[in-house]
Amino acid sequence: MEQLPFKKGYVMQLVTTIIKPHKLEDVKAALIKSGVAGMTISEVKGFGRQKGHTETYRGSEYEVDVLPKIKIEILSSDEFIQSIVETIRESANTEKIGDGKIYIQKLEECIRIRTGEKGKEAI
Repeated sequence: MEQLPFKKGYVMQLVTTIIKPHKLEDVKAALIKSGVAGMTISEVKGFGRQKGHTETYRGSEYEVDVLPKIKIEILSSDEFIQSIVETIRESANTEKIGDGKIYIQKLEECIRIRTGEKGKEAI
């Protein structure tokens, strides 16, 4: 696999991925198996190049331009980002348009509310 150009120097990063709803269980299981200890999962709607589709309801055609998607957010230390990205790519891929995207953001700080722990310890 090619190494992706992740920014070094930040202890933590936020991986956000948008995937097709029917791939949620596959992606979640693969991430847990790879060692991810926690994630936030949201139901969202949106569109990209896919641009929606036409449906028929009671004989009338209408355009569905905003599609249901799943958003998964994972906080991670630098050393696990490559593994997380590859796990998502492999488990979410259907080789069809609309498979989704992965975004990686530098994370300045993370604080556990209950204990006040900061940084990697809070993840």
